[in-house]
Amino acid sequence: MSKNKLMIVTLILLTAFALVLSGCGPADEPAEVEEPVDVEEPTDVEEPEKSISMITGIDPGAGIMAATEEAIEVYGLNVGLLEASDAAMTAELDAAIANEEWIIVTGWSPHWKFAAWDLKYLEDPEEVFGGEEYIANVARQGLEEDHPAVFELLQNFSWTDDEIGAVMDMNAQDDNFEANADAWIGENRDVVDEWIPEGLEGNGEEIEILLVNWDCALASTNVMAAILREAGYDVSMTPVDAGVMWSSIAEGDADFMTTAWLPGTHGAYMEEFGDDVVEVSTNYEGARIGLVVPSYVPFNSITEINDYAD
Repeated sequence: MSKNKLMIVTLILLTAFALVLSGCGPADEPAEVEEPVDVEEPTDVEEPEKSISMITGIDPGAGIMAATEEAIEVYGLNVGLLEASDAAMTAELDAAIANEEWIIVTGWSPHWKFAAWDLKYLEDPEEVFGGEEYIANVARQGLEEDHPAVFELLQNFSWTDDEIGAVMDMNAQDDNFEANADAWIGENRDVVDEWIPEGLEGNGEEIEILLVNWDCALASTNVMAAILREAGYDVSMTPVDAGVMWSSIAEGDADFMTTAWLPGTHGAYMEEFGDDVVEVSTNYEGARIGLVVPSYVPFNSITEINDYAD
């Protein structure tokens, strides 16, 4: 090979080698770097709008149901009223609160649900549900003459919110109401002894007590029945509707009840049967009825219900 050809070949080889070392690209320009892509942050998902279509009530014979029907009319509410029972109502309340749903129920104090959940009464500016009430012991005419010690026991029977609340809480956890009454009496003997008059001895005499199937009634009736049984009386307790309870005592077919809500809830019954019964005494002060919602519900008055009705 000639000297000139050798130089040309060498030059070509050196050029190719330089291109390999440079990566086949311009040595003075950096490689392009991809810019990061902006990722849009997810926005908060709005919760579906909640609304109210129904008030969950209890048995149709209860005075609070009549008051609720009146409230629907007075306030022009665009909601219905569901007839149920105390147990069904509290079950619906429990399920709604577990899911943070809105719910309106018929409510009254005393009741164990206020200890179980954070609840509030809706304001009632028209006072359809009335003001504060009391719970009375009401007896048939002639009970004082036939069983003076039993009548005196009813005169003495009065308890506090904590005392009735303790029995109601026991009943909510265990439905052996008689055993719960016995246990409460054993734990509160000093209170009970103040109620019991001298001469309370039954010797097998029969006493018939009527009650509505409410928690407060189950508490007070079972406690009274337990005291009378302990004293030797043959006691029977019969749950009935409120109207039957009042009419039966007025007719003398039963001896007494411990859950007359006055002057409002059972006011119509007192007006009808008051001349034929005896209001013996008050056993609980500060009773109340109305519409109740969980505290997280955003409205505070019955007048606001339609703003959230579907």
